Amino acid sequence: MGRVYNFSAGPAVLPEEVLKEAADEMLDYKGTGMSVMEMSHRSKAYDTIIKEAEADLRDLMNIPDNYKVIFLQGGASLVFAEVPMNLMKKGKAAYIITGQWAKKAAAEAEKYGEVVKVASSADKTFSYIPDCSDLDIPDDVDYVYICENNTIYGTKFWKLPNTKGHELVADVSSCFLSEPVDVSKYGVIYGGVQKNVGPSGVQIVIVREDLIADGPAFKQTPTMCDWKIQADNNSLYNTPPCYGIYICGKVFKWIKKMGGLEGMKAHNEKKAKILYDFLDESKMFKGTVVKEDRSIMNVPFVTGNADLDAKFVAEAKAAGFENLKGHRTVGGMRASIYNAMPIEGVEKLVEFMKKFEAENS
Repeated sequence: MGRVYNFSAGPAVLPEEVLKEAADEMLDYKGTGMSVMEMSHRSKAYDTIIKEAEADLRDLMNIPDNYKVIFLQGGASLVFAEVPMNLMKKGKAAYIITGQWAKKAAAEAEKYGEVVKVASSADKTFSYIPDCSDLDIPDDVDYVYICENNTIYGTKFWKLPNTKGHELVADVSSCFLSEPVDVSKYGVIYGGVQKNVGPSGVQIVIVREDLIADGPAFKQTPTMCDWKIQADNNSLYNTPPCYGIYICGKVFKWIKKMGGLEGMKAHNEKKAKILYDFLDESKMFKGTVVKEDRSIMNVPFVTGNADLDAKFVAEAKAAGFENLKGHRTVGGMRASIYNAMPIEGVEKLVEFMKKFEAENS
């Protein structure tokens, strides 16, 4: 069977070029006579892999020198706890609730201190980003938290909130490396890599070093979740997710070859425009997000008829379009069109949607 067009929200499509390179190196990585899967994380070969990965990520994102880059085990859901464990030193934080993952992050933080929910779009099923230009943020919060791109609901913060001088912490799992970003606007920017960067099981945390200089907020913070210890040990305190980091490193090089983050932005905007333009014209399919807050990574849409939605998902799968079923909390459909999704994949999806609409109207 040939490759399908994989619209999964995560784990998600990876660049074919990267997968082929990894396959070529599976049994013998650069003359070592072993796979990276078998390699000691203390070896010279692996030391080069992880150092190059960090250097390439710093270059791509133009990460300032006073920020630490940490590769850790676990996905973004583990970072929901790591954030308060490391940063909640006054015992209070502000959360902006724009979807399921921000809700879960807030619930996790409530185990460690007081959480003030300063804005939410729950009233309209998270179909928009609330106005965050003048929020009522208490003076004594340690940080303001957002999920910058909402995978399930297909919304995106195109303008960062006014944090009133407080540190901004952002989960960027589903928009990681999709466009240029000014890291200096954040205290912490982090993501699980399985949507846009690599295989599941790796989290990348980029944190300004002064925020962790004195160690975590709680003395009982597990060593594995202590960002200072992890940073001081260059992500090698223990055996890291070696193979996942190796794949991430290959993806970083692929993005550089594609024109860096400016190139990725142009590529992603072109794909999103093709799909959104069709949704705006279609009489059957409708997008579910207000136009100004639309994600260019995750595009949810519906027909308005649950049976027709199910028929579309089934026929699309038979035609080679995988993982278009919407999240269980939303229903309908969702096309995740991350960096590695080729423009051809979106064009062919729209062709199929036009055909389906003609046959079912």
